[in-house]
Amino acid sequence: MISVATITKQWAQRKVLPSLEAYVRVPSLSPAFGGHTAELQDSALKVITDWIGSQCKDIKGMTHTVLREPNRTPLLFVEVEASSSSTAGIPPVLLYGHFDKQPPFTGWLEGLGPYTPVIKDGKLYGRGAADDGYACFAALTAVAALQAESKPHGRMVLLIEGSEESGSPDLPTYVDKLIAQGKIGAVGLVVCLDSGAGSYDRLWVTSSLRGIVMADLTVSVIKEGVHSGDASGVVPSTFRVARSLIARLEDQETGRIIPPALYATDLDAARASAAKTAAEVLGKTGMVDCFPFLPGARPPVDDVGELGLNRWWRPQLEVIGADGFPPCAQAGNVLRPSTSFSLSMRLPPTVPTKLAEQTLRDTLVGQPALHGATVTLNVRKSSQGWAAPPTAPWLATAAEKASVEAFGKPAVYQGEGGSIPFMAMLGQVFPQAQFLVTGVLGPGANAHGPNEFLHLGFVEQITACVANVLSAFVDYHQQQAAQGSTSPDKKTRVDATGLASEYGRQKDGSKV
Repeated sequence: MISVATITKQWAQRKVLPSLEAYVRVPSLSPAFGGHTAELQDSALKVITDWIGSQCKDIKGMTHTVLREPNRTPLLFVEVEASSSSTAGIPPVLLYGHFDKQPPFTGWLEGLGPYTPVIKDGKLYGRGAADDGYACFAALTAVAALQAESKPHGRMVLLIEGSEESGSPDLPTYVDKLIAQGKIGAVGLVVCLDSGAGSYDRLWVTSSLRGIVMADLTVSVIKEGVHSGDASGVVPSTFRVARSLIARLEDQETGRIIPPALYATDLDAARASAAKTAAEVLGKTGMVDCFPFLPGARPPVDDVGELGLNRWWRPQLEVIGADGFPPCAQAGNVLRPSTSFSLSMRLPPTVPTKLAEQTLRDTLVGQPALHGATVTLNVRKSSQGWAAPPTAPWLATAAEKASVEAFGKPAVYQGEGGSIPFMAMLGQVFPQAQFLVTGVLGPGANAHGPNEFLHLGFVEQITACVANVLSAFVDYHQQQAAQGSTSPDKKTRVDATGLASEYGRQKDGSKV
């Protein structure tokens, strides 16, 4: 087993931390956000490629190139050859991360800032270190540790993209081209280093991600605002009509979503049990107290297992914006002509977004509104959820052993409430692959907000876990070969033609 001490040594020897600090200093943004420039994004990428260049002599068989397509962010493609001819026939491993960043945001504590790297209490503060600048460094440090310990490994490819925080619109184009050129192959394991962790004391494996549909609902009854003293009681309130429409979607007392089509039909006992187990491991501290409730406020239910199902496997609605309202200080006695609400409908991992979009249309505009009001629904963004395929016994054992080796505690599988659009795409492109989705975004890491940090001890432990899973992947295939078994000769992928247009339209932002 690769020890954490070995990773700590590699982390220092390869001077990872200074490069991460240099990466934090670059004020680059993902292309969906104002202030993005190709020059700044190239500067952030150069920090990473300069570091990789300094490692080429030590990491045997490694090559890298930056791929570019017109009007798209660049993609860093790294390839590490199999360690020997005996492992060359093992299915390749695909490792994933991204180098684009969220905006700086406000509210950073004194002495901290989005582009000022500060190490404090074992944490590196600064925008992008945890989400997801560390990924490339961790992945290649894991490979370096395998080689330093003379552990065999198969061929590995690393994709570090530049548009993840914008919904990964550019990734499918590159994946399609790389597959067509034979540069990826029939991937047997996908390792994604861009997810969360429920705590910093064990390996957390993400087993599902919710989907999302974001839509604007507008109710109109008159051409212009009129005096409420004159018209109220005659002209219907657009706010009341909008409330009645939302009541078709959501029980206002419990928050339960009403249309059956928005629920997962494949939430079986095993998945429900895993969700409840993860929630129970987190307990009230990780499921409730981690949110800034005001005194007296509480969740809709007390049972943490039910909260886990709510958070990871049940549809949930939130009104995240509104138009048609003046600020309170400027509100006059006017009956407003229209009310618009921006709806965020979180979907269970396996509910198709197309079905969800149609369900919203049928529910909100498919039936007449009160008083003949005019109702429109504009679906702005949607992202497909994802559920990992059943975990193979070798991977379950490997994750367990890796977590115990690094932390002294077993791994836990949990869902994530946010959306990561590219995961569904990778699941389609590599249907035969196993998935290890994990990350360093634990309590307080605050990836999109102020005071984002990378827990330096935890990232070394996670890197050790990744190295040991990579080693176990080789061991499994060598055992299969010794027993005369071969991997099924499946298609490398489902037909990926058109994935760019299908997924490229999703610009809702990753992990939104």
